[in-house]
Amino acid sequence: MLDYVVRNGLVVDGTGTPGRRADVGIRDGRIVAVGRLDETGAIELDADGLVVAPGIIDPHTHYDAQFFWDPTASPSNLHGVTTVVAGNCGFTLAPIKERDHDYIRRMMARVEGMPLGALEHGLPWDWTSFGEYLDRLEGNLGVNAGFLVGHCALRRWVMGAERGGEVADDGEIAAMTQLLAESIEAGGLGFSSTQSRTHSDGDGQPISSRYADRREMVALCEVVRDHDGTTLEYITNGCLDTFSDDEIDLMVTMTSTARRPLNWNLLTVDSRTPEKTARQLEASKRAAEVGGRIVALTMPTLVPMNMSFRNHCALFLIPGWGDVMGLPVEERIEQLRDPEVRARLDDLAHSKDAGVFRRLANWSNYIIGDTYAPENAGMRWRDVGSIADEQGKPPFDALCDLVIDDELRTVLWPKASDGDDLSWQARVDVWNDPGAMLGGSDAGAHLDRMCGSNYPTSFLGDCLHRRRLVSIERAVQLMTDAPAQLFGLFDRGRVTEGYRADLFVFDPETVGSEPAKLVNDLPGDCPRLFASATGVVRVLVNGVETIVDGTPTGKLPGTLLRSGRDTITVDPGDRRATTTNRR
Repeated sequence: MLDYVVRNGLVVDGTGTPGRRADVGIRDGRIVAVGRLDETGAIELDADGLVVAPGIIDPHTHYDAQFFWDPTASPSNLHGVTTVVAGNCGFTLAPIKERDHDYIRRMMARVEGMPLGALEHGLPWDWTSFGEYLDRLEGNLGVNAGFLVGHCALRRWVMGAERGGEVADDGEIAAMTQLLAESIEAGGLGFSSTQSRTHSDGDGQPISSRYADRREMVALCEVVRDHDGTTLEYITNGCLDTFSDDEIDLMVTMTSTARRPLNWNLLTVDSRTPEKTARQLEASKRAAEVGGRIVALTMPTLVPMNMSFRNHCALFLIPGWGDVMGLPVEERIEQLRDPEVRARLDDLAHSKDAGVFRRLANWSNYIIGDTYAPENAGMRWRDVGSIADEQGKPPFDALCDLVIDDELRTVLWPKASDGDDLSWQARVDVWNDPGAMLGGSDAGAHLDRMCGSNYPTSFLGDCLHRRRLVSIERAVQLMTDAPAQLFGLFDRGRVTEGYRADLFVFDPETVGSEPAKLVNDLPGDCPRLFASATGVVRVLVNGVETIVDGTPTGKLPGTLLRSGRDTITVDPGDRRATTTNRR
């Protein structure tokens, strides 16, 4: 008898080939048969009218902290996600010295939007090494999870507070490479780093990895090369706007030195700036010419992101705005009352130096969310443009007056400026480019500002009922087999005999995502945005039901993915790797 049988479903196996009606048999956490099965199962699911797909693999999350208070990785688990990669952007919670607990907590709160109260109350902070951190999670996961080793943690361990803002000397580089090697040998999937100007620590100072020079970056990539089943992830200034020649050259050097793929986050696509997309993908072409591989992550949905003038968000990152937005709230309000300050901030937001953040300066397009002052009653869900016309004010003045009345607590929802048909067709072209891959949800981060974790069901609903930009088979492949191959997850990402039984069973007529809403369910009663799914019938992780009819079962069958044990080495120069690099 089999442990579990899914009967009569439309199996979309992750390879991109047309779906076929078949049964799927599971034993000991693996798929043992796909076809017409006579053998019965201890548990059977009649999937007639349903799609049976591989579990979704999310390549860019920040569940590093959340796993301690929520091992299910919600709400990703509700949307068919069975495997996540965390430890991205150079930010990890290990290795760590006890004296740096507060610094790391405040850094993560600022740069990744994890509420400080949740970090203080929701984690035990009883590990030191990267291996000890992984051991704390082993056996307590509702999804499969792998963790990269973050550059900031390495630098803080070796260089401390005194030297973190300096270029490392030879001894410090040697110590970092040794620490990275130990962390990867303990199971780290590879190395992640950031040198983005937008990343600052809890004190508002540039995070330490921004001071790393080329020789440090190359030395750390050499460590990755020397360990099997590893990968690279990197964020730089050009990820926000457009890559410089030096940035492309460094990224190409990193992938060719490590002899591993390098992925970066996040490629946004807008029909009004085709040259930007072409320039970003040029890095991938340059890497391929020298036997490397650079992959841009890009989202298949528009992720709504709220903002406010009170809490750190993208508005705070507009070049030149920090002098005002970094002030205490009362002083910030006084500055925002000043017409000269307003004019300067407005000019800065529209200037060429604002780069990608210029899109935030369309003040008329902001939708007012929650308000708090009596003066703002009735403003909820109106756009700033109509309010400004009604009041006879320029849009930025109307916005500033409104948020000042709310003591800056007003929730703002910017309208998407890149939702036109031409932009969507440009996205399809990018999805088909070998230098790009779907992903970049940032799930587990920016918790009260955005909710990208629902992209699998939102994308599937779009493919089946709305824009229908790609087939359901292609959509599933892009979210399952493609990331499995990038990370060398040799037995995940397909519904195939011998593979792990990570399955996503959904109703093609109703699959989709509910709108995100703010809930207070984090440690310390901190808020986050949360989106439920529709049409999700079953999710299985390693053959065990974790979601039944949209409801979590509470079971924790996930695997802690360790490099070299659960991953194989992906040769970035082998273009056949996408189909043949399997055990």
